[in-house]
Amino acid sequence: MRRVIFNQKGGVGKSTIACNLAAIAAARGKRTLLIDLDPQTNASHYLLGDGLAKLKKNLANFFEDLLGYKLFPEPLTNYLVPSPFPNLVVLPADPRLEDLQLKLESRYKMFKLRDSLDTLKDFDEVFIDTPPALNFFTRSALIATDTCLIPFDCDTFSRHALYGLMESVREIQSDHNRKLRVEGIVVNHYQARANLPLRLIEELRAEGLPVLDVFLSASVKIRESHHHSLPMIHLDAKHKLTGEFSALYELLSK
Repeated sequence: MRRVIFNQKGGVGKSTIACNLAAIAAARGKRTLLIDLDPQTNASHYLLGDGLAKLKKNLANFFEDLLGYKLFPEPLTNYLVPSPFPNLVVLPADPRLEDLQLKLESRYKMFKLRDSLDTLKDFDEVFIDTPPALNFFTRSALIATDTCLIPFDCDTFSRHALYGLMESVREIQSDHNRKLRVEGIVVNHYQARANLPLRLIEELRAEGLPVLDVFLSASVKIRESHHHSLPMIHLDAKHKLTGEFSALYELLSK
């Protein structure tokens, strides 16, 4: 199963959701790969910590090879990095991705990620974190994936962005990836005592949008999780938010 976490709006929790779902899958014995396509490298830092700076190979090197910078390109497996957590492997990002995307797009390399992932047989689950933009890397991810998860942070601006986002996914599905489907909208930063989030969720559901039943609460604990490069299941397995991530993973696994 390949799953992309995508929203064109920044700050909605894409990297946090991708990394925590991947960590839960790995903790349950699934051979899991997290791919970080965002030049900001947040997901890579989250799972690899200080080890990220020591790496000699990353996703930028892989894409450079696709552009012919290397006479004999290496297989994708050569760029994968074991995380400190059992069963969890990372394909890390690099800021150089920002400079590479126009070259990759002009050479029409959008299908190369999918083709390379098709050669991997060792993973039960693949989670792909994307930039907050519908650019070359996001399109490559949506072409390569089975499903798409859309984080939503209970904000009016986020709601307005949802409609264009859903249309963008439908266009990718129609033009490039017939099997692509929106798995659901993940409510993040949820505040149960606030009136606006509940009203927005009810309105989205009334419009027929696929809002998932598990909500992820707003919590300062997640900042501690980021700081220590420890997904919630490894930082505090009994925390409420950890339980919500686990419930979300179980819902998606049905």
